[in-house]
Amino acid sequence: MDNPEENAIELHGDEEIIEVIDLNDSEPGPDDLADDLGDVDFEDPGNPEDDNEGWETEDEMEAEAEQDDSELTFSKHTGSVFCVSLDPATNSLAVTGGEDDKAYVWRVSDGEVLLECTGHKDSVTCAMFSHDSSLVASGDMSGLIKVWKVETKEEIWSFEVGDLEWLEWHPCAPVLLAGTNDGNVWMWKIPAGDCKTFESPACQATSGKVLPDGKRAVVGYEDGTVRVWDLKHGNAIHVIKGQDGHQGALTCLACNKDGSLVLTGSVDGCAKLINTTTGKVVGVFTVEGGKAKGSKDEEESNSVESVGFCNILPLIAVAFLDGTLAIFDLSTQVLRHRCQHEAGIVHLQWEESSSVVSTCSLDGALRLWDARSGSLLSEYHGHTAEILDFTFNRYECLQITLVLLQDTCGWGRK
Repeated sequence: MDNPEENAIELHGDEEIIEVIDLNDSEPGPDDLADDLGDVDFEDPGNPEDDNEGWETEDEMEAEAEQDDSELTFSKHTGSVFCVSLDPATNSLAVTGGEDDKAYVWRVSDGEVLLECTGHKDSVTCAMFSHDSSLVASGDMSGLIKVWKVETKEEIWSFEVGDLEWLEWHPCAPVLLAGTNDGNVWMWKIPAGDCKTFESPACQATSGKVLPDGKRAVVGYEDGTVRVWDLKHGNAIHVIKGQDGHQGALTCLACNKDGSLVLTGSVDGCAKLINTTTGKVVGVFTVEGGKAKGSKDEEESNSVESVGFCNILPLIAVAFLDGTLAIFDLSTQVLRHRCQHEAGIVHLQWEESSSVVSTCSLDGALRLWDARSGSLLSEYHGHTAEILDFTFNRYECLQITLVLLQDTCGWGRK
């Protein structure tokens, strides 16, 4: 079985803390459990007064609720933390954006703040490093986007668009893309500011991804349409709509390693596999019997919240609002495993070079799953509210996980 030794960063709603979790803490094995049971007298008939024996006491339940598996906590934010990203060059720096209208660039090893990104007018919901880690982009809900130079800690560019839906750096150039509430997709050269727009009908551009070739971008829209854009010429190469498109707003999308396939998810409860060369839908994935957790509307569909491709095996993962993590075989399109959570899943991410897929959910836990067997490998706690985002440290020498919380207890290393 693969050893899940990568790192993850998670974000929490209604909290303001970022924590680092060691993913290598070993769990008790069968021998340890046998030793623990060795002193138990199973033949003792017990006492009628001990009717509560075997049930958790209030103190025990409190201790369980306060379980914190983190290695470090970052607590500079004064409101919910919405997004997190690691610098791709070294994975030694993190950037986080929050409800306090700020983004922070900070060092993963000790939580020291290196740059405070101020001047935003609303909650910072997008924050990420450029491909070479030299720049950081931060965007708020109102549409104000700022770019900062990490080395000099100065703001080098800013621009204001409509309400911001997503922000994405080009994979190999200082080029920034953004999708907005009015359906436009913007692309800028940074810091020159040369601009190009990709216009669509007045409909939210809810999600977007630049493909690995750097020449195309895939964008999903509120009306269920998916467009593949030519970034150089500004035209839509493929438009997937109608029966081929989704029957509801796009919520997420991901591409495989070479960009030949894109997986899209929607509030219609389906994930669709699209060939980016032909623009054809080559697969549809859903699960039966799903219903959004806590929904009072029996007709409400089980929204797809996150999707992703495994890099080493022909597997895909689809996460649903009802708490189902579905693992499908990509070649046969057969459901292989159904991993159930107690609460809705917010985000999933595959480890770079293993068959381990991680999930964060509305119950505030991070879980690692073996996609080959469908078994739960590890579960990490420390949050007191929903996790909103997380990411992995891809360098195995740093065995940590970062988590965003909202407690105001400050950061600390265990």
